[in-house]
Amino acid sequence: MDWLMGKSKTKPNGKKPPTEEKKQYLEAECTKVRVVDFDLKELVVLPREIDLNEWLASNTTTFFNLINLQYSTISEFCTGDTCQAMTACNTVYYWYDEKGKKTKCTAPQYVDFVMSLVQKLVTDEDIFPTKYGKEFPTAFEALQRKICRYLFHVLGHIYWAHYRETVAMDLHGHLNTLYTHFIVFIREFNLVDPKETSIMDDLSEVLCTPLPPTENHVTER
Repeated sequence: MDWLMGKSKTKPNGKKPPTEEKKQYLEAECTKVRVVDFDLKELVVLPREIDLNEWLASNTTTFFNLINLQYSTISEFCTGDTCQAMTACNTVYYWYDEKGKKTKCTAPQYVDFVMSLVQKLVTDEDIFPTKYGKEFPTAFEALQRKICRYLFHVLGHIYWAHYRETVAMDLHGHLNTLYTHFIVFIREFNLVDPKETSIMDDLSEVLCTPLPPTENHVTER
């Protein structure tokens, strides 16, 4: 079990670009596109009759499936050639294997490691029990935080490296809504260190602020 608790660190790539590239995902025409028109904070609050761990497990499993699906829409553009490192906002993420060895890998390799690990965890009855009366393990909270941190990395990479493709497929409303829902969820239960998510604070603050009714541009499907 120890390897599941392994480290995952972010580290600047050491290069400061002369001028920061304009972030398309922060443009008003993009940030106002959503697929829902209500405050997502209402969806993450723990219902009175639900056990906290059950609520966290259910939501985390759902986010895993949705983020995996969102990544699949741009996966053909995320290759070892186009994304030679797992990056988001000039931050490079390194993978740590079960022995704690630090590895710099391509973005598709990193995402594959993330999704394979999370799939293994959420389908393990000893970690994410689905049978009535079965207790959650003592390590559940730490594993929950690890999973959410990894999923944040994937969302960050999609915005940083593949937002243009997402817009071209008219899927940025879905991405914005998924990201907002995920951020309010991890904030509600303090699941990811704010220092970890600070690289996307500019986007988080824009998306987590409810739009005025006159500016609410909901994508209809």
